[in-house]
Parts: sequence; C-alpha cells; structure tokens
Amino acid sequence: MVKKPTKNTSGRGQRDLTVKVKTARGRKLSSTLWLQRQLNDPYVKRAKADGYRGRAAYKILELDDKFRFLVPGARVVDLGCAPGGWCQIAVKRVNALGERTSKSIGTVLGVDLQEVDPIPGADIHVLDFLDDDADQKVKDWLDGKADVVMSDMAASASGHKQTDHLKIMALCETAAYFAFDVLEEGGTFVAKVLAGGAEGELQKLLKMRFKKVANVKPPASRSDSSEKFVVATGFKG
Repeated sequence: MVKKPTKNTSGRGQRDLTVKVKTARGRKLSSTLWLQRQLNDPYVKRAKADGYRGRAAYKILELDDKFRFLVPGARVVDLGCAPGGWCQIAVKRVNALGERTSKSIGTVLGVDLQEVDPIPGADIHVLDFLDDDADQKVKDWLDGKADVVMSDMAASASGHKQTDHLKIMALCETAAYFAFDVLEEGGTFVAKVLAGGAEGELQKLLKMRFKKVANVKPPASRSDSSEKFVVATGFKG
C-alpha cells in the first residue's frame, strides 16, 4: 500500500515566489528594499503589461472610477505630469484622441519642470506653474478654462518626516490656488497630500471654494505610505 504524503501546513517545502534582491556593494539597504518592493509590486507589473509609465496611473484611474470627473469632452490640466501615467489615463477617459466618435473630444494638457516624452493625445509643455503668467499660458493653450486640475506632485524628500509633510502640503495649497485661477465653475481639483497634521488649513480653503471635498486612499496607494488624495468637486467660481 502506498502511503499518502502528509499535508504540509507549515509552509516548508513550498516554493517562495517572492523576488529577493541581494544587497550589492555600494547600494544602501533602503535602496535594496525599495528595489525588492518594486519587483514584487503587482501594480508595477500590471503597469508594464498595460503600457502605462508607472503604477501611479492606477491611482487616478481608481479615483476617477469613484468620482467620475474624467468624462468625455473634459479639459484636463495635469500639474507635474512626469512621467506621464496620469495623462495616459486622462487621454483615454476624456476621449482626447477622438477614438469614440459618438463621444465629445476632450483635451489633456500636461506641464512639468522637465521634458516629458510625448504622449499621444496629450499636449505637454515645460512650465513652472509657480510663474506669474503660468495660469494665463495654460488658459491660452486650452483656449479657455479647465474642467479638471490634478496633481500627483511631491516635493523633494529631506528625510525628515515632519518637514516633508509641510513641504508637500505647501505645494498642494499652491496647486489649489492655481486651480482657482484656471478652473471652470463646477470643476474638479485632485491632488496628493500626506497625512501628518497640517491638512486642516487646506481642507478649510477647499471647502470654501468647492461644494464637496473628499479625502481618499485608493487601493493602488501603498498601505505603508502616508499619502492620500483630496478630491474637491463642484468649484464655486
């Protein structure tokens, strides 16, 4: 009689499918851990398969699935658009390429401090949105005002958590004031923020200028990250 193998409940003997990265000489442990996380991140793998320029594309996709602001015909401004994943999603959703002939054709305008590789259907410009005439340039390029202003920008990290939080909140608040200048009445503002205690002033500011303000952490945002996104809809003008 052949004896049946006992069930392995400890996990021993099972193949470990996690990719492990050896610490190379000269590479910091933090860099090794980041690389290992990237290699094992399902969103990173999915982005490569779907042709998106980064996993961040799924953040705006998931936010739009919930709030529906990237509608066909919408005029969208993406602040700090590099590497371009958010623009890629926006192009499809607002029908910027005019692929769905029964739908209105939208516009996607991306701006960044650095050159960004062309994205079919998107109009990309090198621009510092902090410049005095940046809002007018954007309205000229759009031939009018925007329906959506979105930002996945993050200030350069200093390594000091509280300082980094204040820097990104200041950047987000500045992006909000830019949105006030270029948004059409009824428009939407979407931006990345960091949890950390300084969000109160931004919330007050947005609630004064928009009908609804929501704070969301989409599934594509890593659970160990303090980032979340503010979605303000119904700009009062």
